[in-house]
Amino acid sequence: MTIITGASSGIGAATALKLANAGSKILLVSRADDKIEKVKQEIERAGGQAEIFVADVTDLEQMKAMVEFAIDKYGRIDNLVNNAGLMLFSQWKDVAIDEWNKMIDTNIKGYLNAIAAVLPKLLDQRSGHILNMGSVAGINIDVGAGIYHGTKFFVRAITESLRKEVSVHNGIKISLISPGVINTGWADKVTNKEGAEIAAELNKQAIESEDIANAVLFAFSQPDNVNVNDIVVSPTSQDW
Repeated sequence: MTIITGASSGIGAATALKLANAGSKILLVSRADDKIEKVKQEIERAGGQAEIFVADVTDLEQMKAMVEFAIDKYGRIDNLVNNAGLMLFSQWKDVAIDEWNKMIDTNIKGYLNAIAAVLPKLLDQRSGHILNMGSVAGINIDVGAGIYHGTKFFVRAITESLRKEVSVHNGIKISLISPGVINTGWADKVTNKEGAEIAAELNKQAIESEDIANAVLFAFSQPDNVNVNDIVVSPTSQDW
């Protein structure tokens, strides 16, 4: 079975549908909204199996409860897609501390909380797969998104550390997928005026969430002795 955080829309929802169609049982994790139920219904209409767990990744206790729910329901955890994320744009001169903290809480602490909750179970099993959703923003840096870049460099760093410490010695696969510009609706969430203009321009070249879901399925479909470490998936026209 596969746990997917941030599963109510965008890459999370597309990945849930793709993996369910490939035969995986899915635990859809998201904060409460009406979109998550629609994802579940779409999976079930296609003949797949899915359950919903309403939780906030920034709360460690809720992540631990998520894992216990998964174990009670399915008996084991095979995959975690650490996907819940927040991308906001602002200039340094804006000193947008509230937005900085939101990204740090979700993109850094949220990933750590999900890993902290899931990893002990995978170590007990001596099997499983953690896939962290990174970004090309964790490879290249541009103006207007310094904190977001920082959070995605963090994700890249912890993924490689996990791979060397956990995967190599315990048989637990660790992967990173770094999307380029994806049409997930993120640009509409940018409230800063200058940031919104940058986001709208970037989004003109975006590819779709399903393109990333294909990469997730590829990583999860490899034989036991193959670990997909790092995949970058970008629009053909993206030059960074």
